Amino acid sequence: MFEREALITVLLVDDDEGDYVITRDLLAGQDRARFRIDWCATYDAALDAIREQAHDVYLIDIHLGPRSGLELVREAFASRPSAPVLVLTGQSDYSIDLEATALGVTDYLVKQELDAYGLERSIRYAVSHQRALAELRRSEERYALAVRAANDGLWDWDLTHDRIYFSPRWHSLLGQAERAGEEAPATWYDLVHPEDLGTLRAAIAAHLAGETQLLEVEHRMCHADGTWRWTLSRGLAIRDEAGEATRMAGSLTDVTERRRAELRLQHDALHDSLTGLPNRALFMNRVEHAVARGARADGPACAVLFLDVDRFKLVNDGLGHAVGDELLVTLAARVATVLRPGDTVARLGGDEFAILLDGVERPEVAVVVAHRVQASLRHELELDGRALFMTASIGVCVASTHTAAAELLRNADIAMYDAKRAGGGLCAVFDDSMRRQRVDRLARERELRHAVDDALLQVHYQPIVELASGRIHALEALARWPTGWTPVTPVEFIPIAEETGMIGALGLHVLRSALAALVGLRQASATCDDVSMSVNVSARHLGDPRLPEQVRAALDEAGLPPGALTLEITESTLVQEPSQLHELVSEVCEAGVGLHLDDFGTGYSSLAVLRQFPVDALKIDRSFVSALDDSSDVIVRSTIALAHNLGMSVVAEGIETVEQLDRLKLLGCDYGQGYLFSRPLGAAAAEALLAAWPPPLGPVAAG
Repeated sequence: MFEREALITVLLVDDDEGDYVITRDLLAGQDRARFRIDWCATYDAALDAIREQAHDVYLIDIHLGPRSGLELVREAFASRPSAPVLVLTGQSDYSIDLEATALGVTDYLVKQELDAYGLERSIRYAVSHQRALAELRRSEERYALAVRAANDGLWDWDLTHDRIYFSPRWHSLLGQAERAGEEAPATWYDLVHPEDLGTLRAAIAAHLAGETQLLEVEHRMCHADGTWRWTLSRGLAIRDEAGEATRMAGSLTDVTERRRAELRLQHDALHDSLTGLPNRALFMNRVEHAVARGARADGPACAVLFLDVDRFKLVNDGLGHAVGDELLVTLAARVATVLRPGDTVARLGGDEFAILLDGVERPEVAVVVAHRVQASLRHELELDGRALFMTASIGVCVASTHTAAAELLRNADIAMYDAKRAGGGLCAVFDDSMRRQRVDRLARERELRHAVDDALLQVHYQPIVELASGRIHALEALARWPTGWTPVTPVEFIPIAEETGMIGALGLHVLRSALAALVGLRQASATCDDVSMSVNVSARHLGDPRLPEQVRAALDEAGLPPGALTLEITESTLVQEPSQLHELVSEVCEAGVGLHLDDFGTGYSSLAVLRQFPVDALKIDRSFVSALDDSSDVIVRSTIALAHNLGMSVVAEGIETVEQLDRLKLLGCDYGQGYLFSRPLGAAAAEALLAAWPPPLGPVAAG
């Protein structure tokens, strides 16, 4: 209902001024609404006024001189009128009424039947109706726009008659031509994937039964091009007073791309991005299932192979990571080709792969597969224009009755390291002793870190004797496990220090301790003024660019000249990176620090390499000295001759008998050390030894 203050503008089109006055007075004679009435007496004037669209309602007489009021409506409004039109006539005519209705005229009024309130009511209803229609059109436009923007197909299911209306978009989503009218539910069901049809029917039944508030189910549907599209069907049922569903309407959305994206994400979460193989998470899931099947069958049912590519870091560092990645992809493909159907190969990270052999109960079967894998890797690889030959170390573990998946992989990993320590390119089957070794190794590592951090490692000293005179020429500093701890030999803890990076701190501790001990020896006895100190330097410590500064600082701290110190490096260390080590070693030795080449004869150094470094002496390995008892002195004789020709001295290690000593003197060896002279001693014992030198010669028990 209109408020009294609202003003309604009216355009009256009538060629009779008297009718205009009557109409004006009728509108003025009521108190329900306020009107402002404008009057046009001619067709053309009315046409111009209507086109301005300045009025809320139009009252048009059916007769306008030679023209008709309906002609004016037809010409003035290109489509349906934007404001309500009421036609005024002197008498009722059904044919004119029908024509007016077809033109969109709101009402058809007979002048003689009108009074003030009747005219007001007709205008009010006409304006209200027009506004309601306009709002409905806007609402429909908004809805249509939302539907188009959502790109969904619509459906409306008459459950009473079991017929469904499918919108044109519903059909176009499936590549079908637009259809008119309602269709049977089979139009929908026949396109649903057979594996999803039961799910869709169950979801619809559950919603119609009131078990779910909304119908919402994803399923596949067949597109006209023969492909399967993932779709999302949503719907809502309308119920009667008894709660029975009589109608259900909803939408169909194509979610194929979203499903593909989800599948890609799921795949990426469970697969290695480089090789496309399963990653650790997916591999462990499959191992867990295999172990569970074995447990249900009351027996082992699978084996795990842990594979590590030998010398992969050399490829990565030398040829670049791109070539390294290409190598991993190629190796992954080769491994996959030699496995049995149903087996799983996964990349765990870096150059580590794992293989699950399902249905394997005996280690022998797993070892056969491991050897087949290793054989596939030995074939030449052509990468970046280079021919490469690769090997892999493989650990094998067969599941026992109570083996957990994580333990199975860990045991295979332990066995792999055992194979790698044996030289690489080998296969090792896990046993409990390997785990104990790993546990012991971890314990040693913790103890070593404690000993290094707190400077608890002891340093013992073994004399190096000038064979011709029998005097002590030097002492070799040797790291020893702390007294009172569970005994651990240097053969055990030195490699651990190398692998964990503690060797630099360990070596620096030995260097400082040895120089401090040498200062004490020289202060205790004037006969020790020319005794020097030999300290071993590992390959890893030797590559530390801080080594020259550390050596200078240690000598300055002890107040000793550079000539009081000799560094010992192994022959194998020297030949690893001779060009890179030359500058570093030269910087250390240029001030007068000596350099001995340890374990000579066990490596493969050349004369060219020897000439690059300022080596003062070659140390013959104890294995060659022990063979002197069998008169096998060819290597020792040749080494002594080579050293002397190069202007170097020779030190024989591991002298334990007088016979060995006499033979070495006869061959012209310069210096020697071994249990025949003394076992390694602590600083106080070494000082006492030097004070009482020379001791009676004879076999000395190892200590």
